[in-house]
Amino acid sequence: MAAAGTGVSGNGTSRLTIETNGLSKRFGHQLAVDGIDLAVPQGSVFGFLGPNGSGKTTTIRMLLGLAAASAGTVNVLGLEMPQRLDEVLPRVGALVEGPAFYPFLSGAANLHRLDAASRHAAPATRKARVKSALERVGLAHAAGKRVHAYSLGMKQRLGIANALLSPRELLVLDEPTNGLDPQGTREVRSLVRSLAADGATVFVSSHLLAEVEQICTHAAIMSVGRLVAQGTLSELRQAGQARIRLLTPDAGTAFDVLVQLGMTPVAGTPAPAGDVVTAVAAGPKEAAAPEEIVARLVEAGVRVRGFSVERESLEDRFVALTGEGFDVAQ
Repeated sequence: MAAAGTGVSGNGTSRLTIETNGLSKRFGHQLAVDGIDLAVPQGSVFGFLGPNGSGKTTTIRMLLGLAAASAGTVNVLGLEMPQRLDEVLPRVGALVEGPAFYPFLSGAANLHRLDAASRHAAPATRKARVKSALERVGLAHAAGKRVHAYSLGMKQRLGIANALLSPRELLVLDEPTNGLDPQGTREVRSLVRSLAADGATVFVSSHLLAEVEQICTHAAIMSVGRLVAQGTLSELRQAGQARIRLLTPDAGTAFDVLVQLGMTPVAGTPAPAGDVVTAVAAGPKEAAAPEEIVARLVEAGVRVRGFSVERESLEDRFVALTGEGFDVAQ
C-alpha cells in the first residue's frame, strides 16, 4: 500500500496485521484523525511517529476498539474492528496511555487480578504465566513489592508484563520506554526484538527517534491528524532530498552539468584542492545515480577530486514532513 502523500510504499506483498482505509475521528469541529490509510506488515516492528497532538493515541484507541471511528474501516489480524472485537482482542496485548495498577498490591498480585478479569485466560496456568511475564520484563526481583513503591520505569515494565500474560500475535505499545533509565530502555529494546523474532507484530508509538531507529523495521509519520509517510526505514530516508558534495577546481562547468541533471547547485566554498560545490535533488526520482553524475562531470572536462552523496536522516525527514523537531533519547 502506498504511503499517504509521499509515494513511499511499504511491503505490498506482505500480509498486513493492521490495515485502515480512510480512518477518521472527529471531536466536534476538530478532525483529530483525517482519513489515514495505515498498512502494518505482519512480523514487523512498526514505529508510529509524530509530535504530541498529531493523532497517534486516538488512532491506537480506534485500532483497539476503545474509540469509535467517525469514518473509514479498521482491520486487525485480518478481522474487521470493532465488529470482531471479541475475536481480535484475546490475540492482542496492549499498553496504552501508561499503565494503571492497584498501588497497595504487589506487582504479581496486580497481574493475577488482571489475568483473572479475562474470560479467555486459563486459571490453571495463571501462576506460571505471571511468573514468566515478570521474568521477561526484568521484574522477578520485585514481584512481591507493592506497586506504590515502584518507579515510573518499573510500572511501565509491569504494564508490558500484563500485555504478555498470554501469547500475542500483536503487541501495541504506546511510548514503551517512557520513564525508563538507560538499562531499562535497553531491556525493553531487547524484549521488543525478541517478541518480533518469535513472530509477533509489534506496533510502537513513540516520539523518540533513537528508539525508533534502533528497534523498528517500518514506520509511519503522523502530522496534524494526517499520515504523511510510511514504509521501511530505508524507504523513508531514501524518499528525502539527495545532496551531493563535489570537490573540483572547475566549479563553473560543474554548475552547468548539475543543472542539466536536474539538480540545484549551491555556490562553492574555497578548499585547498578547488571549490566544494553542493547540489540538491528533490527526491530519488529526480536524482541521477551517483555514477551517472560523475560520468557526466568527467565528460564535460570537470576534474573531480572528491565526490559524496548524502541522504536525509530519519530526523531530517520528520522535520521536513511535520515542521517540528524530534525529542532524541539521551
